[in-house]
Amino acid sequence: MTPASRASRRTFLGTSSRVAGAAAVMQAAFAPAVHAAGSDRLRVGLVGCGGRGSGAAAQALSTSGDVVLTAVGDMFPDRIDQSLRSLQAMDEIAAKVDVPADRRFTGFEAYRQVIDSGVDVVLLATPPHFRPLHMEAAVAAGKHIFAEKPCAVDAPGVHRVLAACEQAKAKGLSVVSGLTLRYYEPFREAVKRIHAGAIGEVRAILANDYRGPLWSLPRKPHWSDMEWQLRNWPYFTWLSGDFNVEQHVHNLDLAVWALGERYPVKAIGTGGQQVRKAPGNIFDHHSVVYEYDDGTRLVSNCRQIPGCKQDIGVVALGSKGTADLSEKKGGVQITGGQPWAFDGDSGNAYQVEHDELFKSVRDGKPINNGESLAKSTLLAIMGRLATYTGQEITWDMAWNSKQDLTPASYELGPLPMPPVAMPGVTKYS
Repeated sequence: MTPASRASRRTFLGTSSRVAGAAAVMQAAFAPAVHAAGSDRLRVGLVGCGGRGSGAAAQALSTSGDVVLTAVGDMFPDRIDQSLRSLQAMDEIAAKVDVPADRRFTGFEAYRQVIDSGVDVVLLATPPHFRPLHMEAAVAAGKHIFAEKPCAVDAPGVHRVLAACEQAKAKGLSVVSGLTLRYYEPFREAVKRIHAGAIGEVRAILANDYRGPLWSLPRKPHWSDMEWQLRNWPYFTWLSGDFNVEQHVHNLDLAVWALGERYPVKAIGTGGQQVRKAPGNIFDHHSVVYEYDDGTRLVSNCRQIPGCKQDIGVVALGSKGTADLSEKKGGVQITGGQPWAFDGDSGNAYQVEHDELFKSVRDGKPINNGESLAKSTLLAIMGRLATYTGQEITWDMAWNSKQDLTPASYELGPLPMPPVAMPGVTKYS
């Protein structure tokens, strides 16, 4: 580990932010356009070699044109080895993996080493806590970005991402988010029809994500607190934001997209840790009602409890009809109003988002999903603030929250786990 990775959190992030900010200003003023239209090879760097990161790399390498994975970074070397093995086992992309040992980076500084290795596009797929820092560094270095969702775990992180994405616009950089549902053709067509009035005035949206538990890794005797938490990152609020932020953000984003990028004025909800006991300190269920200034409601429910019925999807209730975006009962469809059912080629949304990202880079026509990524992340954080505290949380309260979930230092050592939140006891901050 480098001295920077052992520095205190605020010293570490403060210094990084100042350096990144200064670099961004200099590059915005003097740097030429990054990978101008007509260029040939696109060199890709992967930061975060888990399942989603490996999947993103495979999709990036499956885009058209000359694309090569040239650098990877992860906290742990075994994750890098596993990722590269999986990519090299895919015949159709194996020849596009060119990552020698000196371009395999580990530790807390791996993201910066990947960014500085000469890549054109960086795929950011670490636990969400690290996304603001990594996006700032990538933009400052003039890299095009694929950023997995969500983009932060607290409001200060959201604001950092918004600022970075504004800098990306000024520099002509693409920022494509991992909010994959926006790249799914049935949903694109359904939302287009909703906006055109197919179900009349949208009065309520139901967003459910009822599923079972995720994977977890038993703690090994030699793992420090930090390593144990990093390897089980979905279960720790500081790393994932809780699962209503890390996972349910997909459906929340689909809901606000259907509502025309409108965000609620307040939210109230409930949640807790009823069944889940270990690892971590996140809830196993959340239920939130978001209210808009015109009375529209967004009813959000999610849980991760074994042995329960699964139900994942979004339903928009309008004055003239209903849009089912959950692919149940015959697929994505509208009933009442102007009836319709999707019957075309759905495509692979994960691949589509990368196809469009890399095309934008080659064509010199940048895509920037930054604002929707950041604001949908904040919407999910707003819901967590409501369920953790048991209080009504306004959009302004979520926007202005000073809660910072980052630990005191980045080092592979002791890291006490905060207690599970207690509605009615846990305070808004």
